[in-house]
Parts: sequence; C-alpha cells; structure tokens
Amino acid sequence: MSQSIYDFQVIDNKKHTVPLSQYKDKVVLIVNTASACGFTPQYAGLETLYKQYKEQGFEILAFPCNQFGQQEKGDNEQIQQFCDLNFNISFSLMDKVEVNGENTAELYQYLKSQAKGILGTKRIKWNFTKFLVNRQGQVVKRYAPTAKPESLCADIEKLL
Repeated sequence: MSQSIYDFQVIDNKKHTVPLSQYKDKVVLIVNTASACGFTPQYAGLETLYKQYKEQGFEILAFPCNQFGQQEKGDNEQIQQFCDLNFNISFSLMDKVEVNGENTAELYQYLKSQAKGILGTKRIKWNFTKFLVNRQGQVVKRYAPTAKPESLCADIEKLL
C-alpha cells in the first residue's frame, strides 16, 4: 500500500515518465482539468496561485481528463496550445488520465482513497476537483470543482 504520492510515477504531456518523488518537500496541488468546461477559467486562478507560491516550494500538477461531458477531446499538444493561448500557464501539464472507473490512474486511486468527497464518496464528480498534498507527500484536503483556486490560499500558506 502506498504511503505517499512519492510512491507513484506519472506521465507528463510530452510522454516522459515523472517520478513524483521529485516533488519531495514541496506542497503540491493536483487537479483534473478540461479545456471546454464551465470551470476552465480556473486555469487563470491556478496560474495566479502558482506564481504567488512557487518560490516557497509550491507546485501544481494538472491532469487533463475527458471523462466529464467529453470536455477534453484534444490530444496533449492541443491541450498545451489551448492553455498557452488562453491562460499562459507555467505549471506542469500531464498526460490525459481517467480519474474514475476501471482505468483510473493509480495516482488518482490513491488520492481518492486518502481524501473522500462529500458523504464519503471516492468518485470524482467533475473537472477541477483539487487535492492538496503536504511536503511529506500526504493528501491533506480535497476540494470540490466549485472551490475557486484563490480560496485555497490559507490552506496552502499553512503547509508552506
């Protein structure tokens, strides 16, 4: 059984393997994203958070996902172009993943087991569900898609 996010490897949007152990001693926000969602403007808020806290050891990992209303149809290059053009993001975009169902990415299986949703559910409800991870790689909190990135500042600051 995994003890932290550091036990996992993920694939970035350039198809490179990324050991999450490289984020040791950082506070990490993990978000499932989509380009054609009502919450897509949160990319701007995420970028603001990233710029505000990255010098203090804060990272954001965005995992595009097409499981909610088919709102992320593009390939990795199209997703990157969309994010660059519309939000000029500088945080890490990962390979497209599934966050629910039998093909759920291992990292997301772990995240959901560590921080359940409303009424104890594990299932991710929609795009832009966020997981905050402390410097030890432990999941501290799960946020609903409706939680605006700027509303996470106090929680992030506590962990930094």
